[in-house]
Amino acid sequence: MVTTAGFRDGGWLDTQRARPHSDALRVTERLRRRSIGRMDMAITIDDPKAFEKPWTVTVPFKLIPDSELLEGSCENHDKTIEHRRVDPAPPEPPSPRTP
Repeated sequence: MVTTAGFRDGGWLDTQRARPHSDALRVTERLRRRSIGRMDMAITIDDPKAFEKPWTVTVPFKLIPDSELLEGSCENHDKTIEHRRVDPAPPEPPSPRTP
């Protein structure tokens, strides 16, 4: 199990659905071997400032023997998703005064 905290406020968990997060975000990843060559990673998002309750997604992994190892990196991630940035909505105008 790996738990990560200390995120900066104002980021996004993903760029396709634009799920926000705050500085209270805690991400917990749990790896479970289901069988030989199969593994699941359960990712729990716990951010009480952004979501009503924690939620979990599960990602299955399957071993592909005799293949190249794929490397993943978050280095320069901002540059790779620059075209998918989601700007915050403009502030809402004030309500008209009622007499």
